[in-house]
Amino acid sequence: MSVAGTAAAVPRRGAITLCVMMATIMQTIDTTIANITLPHMQGSLSATLDQINWVLTSYIVAAAVMTPPTGWLADRLGRKRLFLITIAGFTTVSMLCGMAQTLEQMVAFRLLQGVFGAPLVPLSQAILLDSYPREKHGQAMAIWGLGVMVGPILGPTAGAYLTEFYNWRWVFYINLPVGIIAFLGLSAALTERRAADLSPFDWFGFGALSLSVGALQLMLDRGEQLDWFSSVEIMVEASLAVLGLYLFIVHSVTTERPFLDRRLFRDPNYATSLIFTFLVGIILLATVAVLTPFLQNLMGLPITTAGLVLGPRGIGTMAAMLVIGRLVNVVDPRLLLALGFALLAASLWEMTGFTADVALGTIVTNGALQGIGLGLIWVPLSTIAFSTLTPALRTQGAALVSLIRNLGSSTGISIMIYLLGRNTHVSHAELVERITPFDGPLRALPPSSPWTLDSATGLALLDQEIQRQAATIAYINDFYLLMVVALIAMPLLVFLRPVPKGATGHIND
Repeated sequence: MSVAGTAAAVPRRGAITLCVMMATIMQTIDTTIANITLPHMQGSLSATLDQINWVLTSYIVAAAVMTPPTGWLADRLGRKRLFLITIAGFTTVSMLCGMAQTLEQMVAFRLLQGVFGAPLVPLSQAILLDSYPREKHGQAMAIWGLGVMVGPILGPTAGAYLTEFYNWRWVFYINLPVGIIAFLGLSAALTERRAADLSPFDWFGFGALSLSVGALQLMLDRGEQLDWFSSVEIMVEASLAVLGLYLFIVHSVTTERPFLDRRLFRDPNYATSLIFTFLVGIILLATVAVLTPFLQNLMGLPITTAGLVLGPRGIGTMAAMLVIGRLVNVVDPRLLLALGFALLAASLWEMTGFTADVALGTIVTNGALQGIGLGLIWVPLSTIAFSTLTPALRTQGAALVSLIRNLGSSTGISIMIYLLGRNTHVSHAELVERITPFDGPLRALPPSSPWTLDSATGLALLDQEIQRQAATIAYINDFYLLMVVALIAMPLLVFLRPVPKGATGHIND
């Protein structure tokens, strides 16, 4: 049966779309909404800085490990049943997170939240692709992309507002009404679908991949705290990540029915899209992870103002996706991708000129431009990735895309935060070397200047300003590196093939 024929018969498409998107946004916004509330959680749960970070680590690792088996679970349990189980579980555990009284409880509940939340995004993508005919896949991916892209962007804004005016626990309680509506709506509107061919579960492949992904996520999340490869723990995690990946690859090419279907990697557009997905994942969350402390620590903005300043980035993404869903059917998606990466690179180039005195209006307009660039990328990329992929592989393919995007985000955040700290120290040391009693500009300062080498107060104030300038240089270096990532992606567009007109997704059958 063709994709178009299947989608044409889908009843209550509007209700399915609305409820699927509610579930998607509920999960994606939780990837970042808790980050900005960690200092408040730390006090309530009597945790150290290192301990409170496990609230994020437990969720990230659990979600990464449980994303790949989504396709197999959907085949076994049925897509509708699995979706309802994960929505119910995610909503319930979210409430438990809000009620947690100890750090141990919070980490355990966040771990379960990651387990239940992992299948939500890939299932939502697969369901929307099957609910819309081929000629409307661009529109479907635009709708789906709103949740995937806007959720993480608006997470800090929502978290800041809820924490400031209510309590950090409302970051989790807010999921209750969303989860209930999504569950009831999908219970009534979504029809069950199971695979005709139920292949046995590849436990070895799953175990090897889980070992690699879990160890990599732990290494990326804890590397900065433990000074990376000077730590025995990081060395062990890196070794396990490489070992698990090696075993997974060898097993996958030699076994008859591997954990990830080999047909996924025989589709040139899908395979190439995974590289783009990883690169976009780096930029998507790493930019927010760097810009948030820039606004709060360097510019001194209150938490609510910082959240509002970040908001236009999501608004730009939403605006672009509302338009791009229709354009992708009449314009070569590769051209839209090129334009999106160009806008992304241009916005990041402008950010290399940011200082602590940059105008808020400049940050707002830059964020909107960057959001438009991200919106122009995600819909064409999703359309190209699944244009020639057989429907039987969509759930598994969507799960792998979600995993790669999350790995890209984790990698980007870890690298950028590490470089931010390292470059701040390096720049501080280089600036201090130039401060001497014979320094011309320093000697030219008026006697009323607070910066002086003649008193302890003057030295402290001078060092504070040096630290501020060193941090500014480090932020600029991070923005420059993210711009390079966007530029690296552009030449790779030549490896994408044109989307065939009227493709039904059976090229890989």
